[in-house]
Amino acid sequence: MKLTQDNFTAIQDKLAIDGGQPVRTEPLPLEFPGVHHMDNEEIEAALRVLKARSPFRYYGIDLQGEVDAFESEFASFLGVNHAIAVNSGTAALHTALSALGVGPGQEVIVPAYMWVSVVAAVVNLGAIPVLADIDKTFCLDPAAVQKSITPRTSGMIVVHMSGAPANIVELLKVARERGMFLLEDCAQCAGGSVGGKKVGTFGDMGIFSFQMNKNMTSGEGGAVVTNDARLYDRAFACHDLGYARDDNGRTVFDNLALCLWGRGYRIDELRASILRVQLRKLPRIIAAMHGSKYRIRKALEEFPQLRLRKIVDPQGDTGSFLISTFDTPEVATQVNQALRAEGIVTSSQGVNNVVMTNWGLHVYFNIPSLVNKTSVDKKGSPWKLAENRDSTASYRKGTCPLADSLFERSILLAIPSCLTDRDEQDIVRAFRKVLGRQA
Repeated sequence: MKLTQDNFTAIQDKLAIDGGQPVRTEPLPLEFPGVHHMDNEEIEAALRVLKARSPFRYYGIDLQGEVDAFESEFASFLGVNHAIAVNSGTAALHTALSALGVGPGQEVIVPAYMWVSVVAAVVNLGAIPVLADIDKTFCLDPAAVQKSITPRTSGMIVVHMSGAPANIVELLKVARERGMFLLEDCAQCAGGSVGGKKVGTFGDMGIFSFQMNKNMTSGEGGAVVTNDARLYDRAFACHDLGYARDDNGRTVFDNLALCLWGRGYRIDELRASILRVQLRKLPRIIAAMHGSKYRIRKALEEFPQLRLRKIVDPQGDTGSFLISTFDTPEVATQVNQALRAEGIVTSSQGVNNVVMTNWGLHVYFNIPSLVNKTSVDKKGSPWKLAENRDSTASYRKGTCPLADSLFERSILLAIPSCLTDRDEQDIVRAFRKVLGRQA
């Protein structure tokens, strides 16, 4: 069905996709929430470390203590006992799962909508990721988790996707009732909350990413948080050399419970100094995205042609993405193409305003290594390990039918942290023009 004025009512001007004048000709700003708020504060922080000639965490010419300070400040911001800064969100996942004792013979439940690093971390530890469907929050469905539990299930990774929290209270109930660990992946939701409680503090552990696309950033970076002292000690050893350290940064070998295997995921002083600045700015960054998103959402609520993503706690939504769902895949594709023709796009290096089946490695069936169960070794680990012989997980499209339907009927729009009034108005005008209302 071709999208024309005959399909939508009350269109006054010709759609750009049909040769009309587009709503805007300049691309929207790129996503990158934290980057848009970078200024001389981050430059001065980085220079402080460089001038001290001490970029390594544990010793230097004039050690500034940036990593220690960031960990303390981040833990305080979240309201959690312990934080460990690491060099990426992927490293945070590996560190947390290692601390939780994940390995061969175990299954870990993961959502159909996530990022490839989630399943990669499980696979790299020799365990089997088991997909569970999502609900209209676009995060794990508690009922689907219940159906996915087997005698081999050790825990679940709840991913707070696209800036808004999952139904974490109900998911935590499932975990506690079934004796499973719950790891929160807050990579895309730093600063988000449910009922005033920050995401990352509900489960046994939480992880964060500070990569370029995230709410706060140092280019790369991550963190592991927990209230459990034993898990903290294990995670600290795993992220480092495999051993604990004393107050002077010296390795400790006399506690066999903490003689583990390290992964060298330490973060450096340079990035920690930048993260300290970004953390202070995070409330402002979130406020900008949240304000833009909910002004746009309010305008879109008038259209019966679309449904907006279910938000568990609107006040705790960080606002970085807006998801709209349509009745059929055909309508979603037509609306998406028409919006893009109206100028609702970013520059070529960015990805914005996409039908979610095209959202790359965020969608389970778009991950070739997962779908085809590939391995980095000749023995087919972890899929063919003897310990995993009773696990029969499937990852092909159709495994999570509700997710499949939502992906093909939904459009994802990034909400940068620097949208102007004109940018917001243009987005709304484009939707109104395409959906058949007067601009």
